[in-house]
Amino acid sequence: MQHGEQAQPGLTTQAQVLDLPEVMQRYLSYAHVVGKEPMRMVRLKQQGFMRTQPGQKWMPLVAEQYFTTNPPAFLWHCTMRPFPLAWISATDRFVGGHGSMVIKLMSFINVGNAHGPEMDQGELQRYLAEMICFPTAWLSAAIEWQAIDASSVRATFRDSGVTGSVVLHVNEHGQLTHVTADRYKEEHGHYLLAPWSAQCNEYQEVEGMRIPTRIEITWHLASGEFTWFRVKITEIEYNQSGKVTVL
Repeated sequence: MQHGEQAQPGLTTQAQVLDLPEVMQRYLSYAHVVGKEPMRMVRLKQQGFMRTQPGQKWMPLVAEQYFTTNPPAFLWHCTMRPFPLAWISATDRFVGGHGSMVIKLMSFINVGNAHGPEMDQGELQRYLAEMICFPTAWLSAAIEWQAIDASSVRATFRDSGVTGSVVLHVNEHGQLTHVTADRYKEEHGHYLLAPWSAQCNEYQEVEGMRIPTRIEITWHLASGEFTWFRVKITEIEYNQSGKVTVL
């Protein structure tokens, strides 16, 4: 938006961005959120690879995901093919302050059903991290900000009694390079807090905004780094506009 232009009602304003810590101002300026319609609903598709243990063969996957920002919620459904004639489906969700993941073999054999307080917090942290795909959501008044240094800032969100925090890392150009958090990792039936990161790559322009379209997820464990998820966004649509962007 050029100096002297009038903001259109309902669109993101420069004043909203200037209310945030300087690191976020730099990032949201790079992301081009000013003058954009706030994101209320998001639908996207992904292609990528996943593995559950270090050294394990990567499994190809396709996924579809839906977000709402008011209330904050998401539903992620993916299909993985560990072998040519077998598939595993996973459904990850966060709604009403509760998170869960259900995993099935061949669509009908339950092999995992994770839920509880640790999942509630972890799925809220996932929601926060994935707001990189719809960056106007960072302007939510429900987010508490804590400046850390010249390149990082902590975002804390409370929803339905659950609190989640992530740290956003932004370079000198305004690109959000990665998101970090301490998240619960399930190990042999127990949950342990461990450092976690989402690496953001290949920024592209979608509906006039810049978003990263390749994401890499890593656990940073005492035994070493374990990258377990690599994905590319292949389609995205905002606010049920009917305009689907193919990436």
